[in-house]
Amino acid sequence: MIAYITRRILLMIPTILGITLVCFSLIQLVPGGPVEEMVSKLKASASLQGEDASRVITEEELENIKTYYGFDKPAVTRYFLWLGNVFRLDLGTSYSYEEPVWDVIASKFPISLFFGLVSFLLSYLICVPLGLYKAVKNHSVFDSISSAVIFTGYVIPGYALGILLIILFCGGSVFNWFPLSGIVSDNFEELSLFGRILDFMHHMVLPIICYMASEFAFLTMLMKNSLLEEIRKEYIRTALVKGSSFKTAIWRHALRNALIPIATRLSEIFTLMFAGALLIEKVFDIDGMGLLVYNSIINRDYNVVMGIILLTSVLTLMGRLFSDIMYVVIDPRIKFD
Repeated sequence: MIAYITRRILLMIPTILGITLVCFSLIQLVPGGPVEEMVSKLKASASLQGEDASRVITEEELENIKTYYGFDKPAVTRYFLWLGNVFRLDLGTSYSYEEPVWDVIASKFPISLFFGLVSFLLSYLICVPLGLYKAVKNHSVFDSISSAVIFTGYVIPGYALGILLIILFCGGSVFNWFPLSGIVSDNFEELSLFGRILDFMHHMVLPIICYMASEFAFLTMLMKNSLLEEIRKEYIRTALVKGSSFKTAIWRHALRNALIPIATRLSEIFTLMFAGALLIEKVFDIDGMGLLVYNSIINRDYNVVMGIILLTSVLTLMGRLFSDIMYVVIDPRIKFD
C-alpha cells in the first residue's frame, strides 16, 4: 500500500504540471487582460478630465505597464516564471485586489469552507442511514413518499430553491422566519458570543439547504441502490440459510460492501474550501469562493485564476488518493499493487 501511495504522489507531479500548462495556455487566448484593463481605466480617466484619450498612453508608458504586469515577456517565459514562484509557495499578486493571491483566497474561502463542510457532513449523516432504511423498506409507503420528496429537491437547481425559500421564509409572501441575505446581522458586533453564534447559524440555514439539495438526493439513492444490490447477492442468501437474521445479514455483511461506492464521494472533502456556488452566493449575497472565481475570470485576474486552479487540482488529486485509501479501510480485502 505504501508503494502504491508513493507512486500515486509521484504521478501527481506531471498531472498538475499538465493541468496548469493547459490552463495557462488557454488563458493567454482569452481577449483582454490586466494591461488592457489598465489602459481602459487610464483612457476613461482622461476622458472625464477632458483630455484626448488617444494621446494619453504613449508607447513608452504602454511598455512600462506591460513590464509592471510581466507581459513584456513571451507566454512560455511567463509560465516558467510563474511555476518557479509556485515552487517557492508564491502565487503572485492579484491584479484586481492588489494583494498577494494567498491573502485574497484566505479572505474568501472560510465561508465557502463552512458551507462545504457542514453540507458534506449533514449529507452523509442523514443520507447514509436514510438510504439504508429505504433499502430495507423498499417499495413501502415510506420509500415512495421519501423518493418523491428527494427527487423534487434534486430537480430544482440550488439557486432556484434559494429564491423559493426566500419567498416562503424571508418575508416574501408567507413567513418571516429567516434573514433575507448576508451571513450576519447589522448589529452582529454588539451581540454576545452566544448571540453571535445564534445569529450566524440563523443566516446559514437556508443557504445550507440549497447547498445540500442535489447531493442529498444523489447520496441517498446511491446508498439505497448499493445496499439493494448487495442484498440480492448469493452470500446474503447463504447467510440467511445458515440461520442469520435479515438484520444481522445486513449489518455484518451487506453494509460494508454497500459503503464502498459511498467512499468514492469522500474525496470531495479535500476540495470543499473551493466549492463556492456562484448562483447560490448571489441569491443570498454571500461573498465566497464562487464570486471570487467569477470576478477573477471577468476581470482577467490571471494570478488568482491560476492560483485557484492549482490548489483545486492538488486537492482533487489528493482526494482521489484518499478515496482509494478509504476503500481499504472499509474492505481490507481490497489490495492495491
